[in-house]
Amino acid sequence: MILVDPAVWPWRGRRWAHLVSDHSIDELHDFAVDLRLDRRQFGGDHYDVTVEHRLAAIDLGAVAVDSRELVRRLRASGLRLTPQQRQERLLAHRRL
Repeated sequence: MILVDPAVWPWRGRRWAHLVSDHSIDELHDFAVDLRLDRRQFGGDHYDVTVEHRLAAIDLGAVAVDSRELVRRLRASGLRLTPQQRQERLLAHRRL
């Protein structure tokens, strides 16, 4: 299932949300393609999305949850990365 939290995270003058899958990274990437997200928005275990992309994600079937629920479900799925794992995945992803 694709999950998205509220767009409350400030960066570059905008508010951002996190888009995750509680099933697989492949599911997340496939959904990101449907949203036309740039792979540079991928953070190793999530995509950072604008308010507009958040609303579009919900229209495409993503489930809106609060941030605590998003992290809880991501951890329970085994897809949550530590900061070190996230950095390693991002470096490997950039080599592709």
